[in-house]
Amino acid sequence: MNRECLLAASLSAVPRLGTRRLSAMLAVQSPSQAMEMLGREAPNVQDIEVMKQKLNDGEMSVTYIGASDYPELLLDDVARPSVLFYRGDLEVLHQRRVGIVGTRSATAAGRYMASHLAYDLSEQGVAIVSGLARGIDAWGHKGVLLALDRRNKLGSARDSQCGQPIAVVASGLDVTYPKENADLWRFVAENGLLIAESPPGTRPEAFRFPLRNRILAALCEVLVVIESHARGGSMITVEEAQRRDISVMAVPGSPRSLSSAGTNLLLQQGCAPVVDATDVLVALGLDNRRNHPQVFDSRRTPSAQDQTLLSHMRGEAVTLDQLLMRTSTDLVQTALALGRLESEGWVVNNAGWWEVLGRSC
Repeated sequence: MNRECLLAASLSAVPRLGTRRLSAMLAVQSPSQAMEMLGREAPNVQDIEVMKQKLNDGEMSVTYIGASDYPELLLDDVARPSVLFYRGDLEVLHQRRVGIVGTRSATAAGRYMASHLAYDLSEQGVAIVSGLARGIDAWGHKGVLLALDRRNKLGSARDSQCGQPIAVVASGLDVTYPKENADLWRFVAENGLLIAESPPGTRPEAFRFPLRNRILAALCEVLVVIESHARGGSMITVEEAQRRDISVMAVPGSPRSLSSAGTNLLLQQGCAPVVDATDVLVALGLDNRRNHPQVFDSRRTPSAQDQTLLSHMRGEAVTLDQLLMRTSTDLVQTALALGRLESEGWVVNNAGWWEVLGRSC
């Protein structure tokens, strides 16, 4: 670990130096410069050595705003963390990403749904993001574990890569919470990415969970809620996702079940329902706004003729008449092309206005 990362980690442990202040400092200067600015407030040599030992003991890595490996997804976030501690591989964030969250007091049906949905999505190369809480979060990652285990047993018989697990926790990475998830923590760290904003040794205090949820939401392309009470951590994550214009989907539940009160409310408010993995895969195919530039796009590459048509639609919504004037093409030919591109997820029609979806092809 280089010294700048070590200093950033040490700065994050300063009690009176909040993440907003530290974020503002690291956005314009290096950790060593921030240390000089803080003067007497800065960690001393002993503090830095203690932090170094904790990081080594916990096999943790560190990144910070300004570092070359700081996640691109978080750079422009409305509440980006100043320093991140992690175990695993940051490259996992280049996969397609779906968050699965829900109540800690999950029913048997909810646990089944979480594990099977995560299994099916992982089989399709989608990474699963959760907070590693007991209940729905944990069962989602158990589904990923089963998918990876099956893929490893099949070996070369399966060419495509499974989606890997991503978890954001509210404590230090050396403070497992809840303790019964210790094996899952280790699984995520060894097969995916385990992230914390809090420095080593931090206890899972109540106020840290909402802070954790904002990072969890920011790492998702789509957030799926499986069983949630009308109020609680899952709904906070929903609010954070909606704040970032991230699609929220919900699994319908019995109207008699308190565990599904929140998810049923989301459905009443217009969130898309999830019955199986296909619903989520469709959402991923139609909404690429938060797709990492290097991530595989499952849509068929348009023909050269269709790409020319798309080039005349970039950056704004257009009517069919406007498009015909720009391209000087035949009405029937253009209408057929738009229908084809819409069915493949490249364009969408909103009340007569055509818009391009997702990244450029």
